[in-house]
Formats: sequence, structure tokens, C-alpha cells
Amino acid sequence: MKSIISGIQPTNRLTLGNYFGAIKQFVTLQNDYLMYIFIADLHALSIPFDPKTLYQNKLNLIASYQALGLDFTKVIVFNQSDISAHTALSWILTCHTTMGELSRMTQFKDKSAKLTLSNKTTTIPSGLFLYPTLMAADILLYDADYVLVGADQRQHLELTRNIASRMNHKYNNLFRIPEPMIPENGAKIMDLVNPLIKMSKSNANEKGTIFLLDSPQSVENKIMNAKTDSFNKINFDEQNQPGISNLLTIYSCLTNQPIKSLIKQYQNKNYGEFKHDLAKVVVDFLKDFQNHYHQNITNIDNLTSILKKNAIACEKITNNKLAKVYQSIGLTK
Repeated sequence: MKSIISGIQPTNRLTLGNYFGAIKQFVTLQNDYLMYIFIADLHALSIPFDPKTLYQNKLNLIASYQALGLDFTKVIVFNQSDISAHTALSWILTCHTTMGELSRMTQFKDKSAKLTLSNKTTTIPSGLFLYPTLMAADILLYDADYVLVGADQRQHLELTRNIASRMNHKYNNLFRIPEPMIPENGAKIMDLVNPLIKMSKSNANEKGTIFLLDSPQSVENKIMNAKTDSFNKINFDEQNQPGISNLLTIYSCLTNQPIKSLIKQYQNKNYGEFKHDLAKVVVDFLKDFQNHYHQNITNIDNLTSILKKNAIACEKITNNKLAKVYQSIGLTK
């Protein structure tokens, strides 16, 4: 059976974009692949964080995974920080990566800009710069066939592939070279206020982001106030009509209706009618999710115990891989 690896950072609350871009794909694929899905808590340390909030976010993410349909008997879910090999291999990969490669990462540039203070003082953690080599370690330890990533992570995955190829050439085939698996529909959900940027947990204006634990009234308000355009024509045109195109993508992802079918359905209706119907679809979905989430969060010990058992199994896999790497590069005989 082919394997997939992926993870989500426990920073802030999960968004509708997180669900479409990652978790929905996990659920769809979980019967056909061996899946390693981790809580990327070490990556969450690469930007400013609050310890109590970080821990609660981890619990929220675990409860959300199952509430959204992830089957913990089929998928190997674990905490990244429970596997010591991730950081050990990350250092070795860092030593085989150039500063030029890391400095070219678009996400480093984008996130660094957000950490620049108004007086032009920069407070950029070095972990943000080295983030890609930890991500490479996450992937290469498990010899994954595929990495399920959003379109914005493609550059990081290409770096992972380059590092693996370089080390395979130098040390004789240490790693499997993984292929990207990027969902075609819903891979990138845009902000409701500014449809030219991605919907993100970290966007300053939360009116553009639908969080999975938002109240129904809040969700309805966000959708009804979502930016569209003056055409008042339901059409999918990301360049000229990015706002309505984004809303069509959300509608399609939740109902599994093709976008062309939705355009035909609403061809004689205005934006207000379309938004009203979309709001109902999103609210109904979130109500169902939130009911399951609250049940899980009250029984969170059962889920965390599964993660601990999974960590023990993962340690055996990753320690074997790390031992092979140590021997190949001359750290052990």
C-alpha cells in the first residue's frame, strides 16, 4: 500500500480553508493509503506563541480531526514533538542545505515581513528560516510515497526532494523521493475580505476567515459581507471576479457540485441570493462538525492516548531510518 504523510500546525483555530485544503483530503484518502498525519507542534514554535494556547490548540486539533471524519483506527495520528528523530534528522539535513536555498523560500519572506515591527526592527526567529529542513525531516523519515500539501507548500516540498536527491547521490540512496499530492479543487481558499490573499489562521482581519468554531451568526455575517464585484453575475473568473470565484469554490467543496453546475443554477440570480444559500450550506456543515467536536473535547483523554501509542510505533520506524542515516554519514559504524 502506498503511503502519504501530512500535518497541520496547532496555531490559532482551524479554518474552512484548512478543512478543504487538507483534512477533507485526509478523510477521502484514508481507506486507500497508509497515512501518517501529525500535529506539527514543533513547527508552531517558529513564530511567537503562548504555551497555554499552544497546548489547547493541540487538543482542539486532535478533537477536530476525528469530528471531521478522520478514522483513528485507520490513520496514524501523532504529535511531531513525541518523535525525537524529527529534530535529529532535521539538523543533519540542515547541514546539507545551503543558506541560499533557505533564503529563497517564499513563505520565509512572507512571514518575515509580518514579524517586522513598525519601527523597522526585525524579530525573526531562526526557526522560521530553518523551517523547511524540519519539514523535510518530517517527510523523509517515513519514506512516504506522497506528501499531501497545499499549493503554497509546493516550494518546500521541492526543496525536500532536492535535499533527498543530493544525499542519495552522496551516500547511496538513503531516502525515497516523495511526490506532491495537491488537491485540484479547494487547494487554496481565499480570504473573504481580500480574495487576492489566502484564507489563513493568522490573517489580521478575522472577518475574512471562517473558523470552524465560529458561531452560526458570525459565519452568516462573514459570507453576506464577503467582497465580490460590481458585475452581479455568478461566474468563475479568478482574475476579474476573484471574490465570487472564491465563494463558488467554497460552495462546490461543501456540496461536491461542479462549479459549472452551480453557475448554471444561479445564472438568473444575484449575489445576495447566492450568498444567502451559501451561508446556509456552510452553517449546516459547521453545526454538525461542532456537535461532534464538543463530544470529542470532553473525552479528549481517549484520543490523546491513541496518539501516545502511535508515537511508540512511529519511534520504531524513525529510529531505524535515523540509524541508517547515522551509519551512512559516518556517525556510527
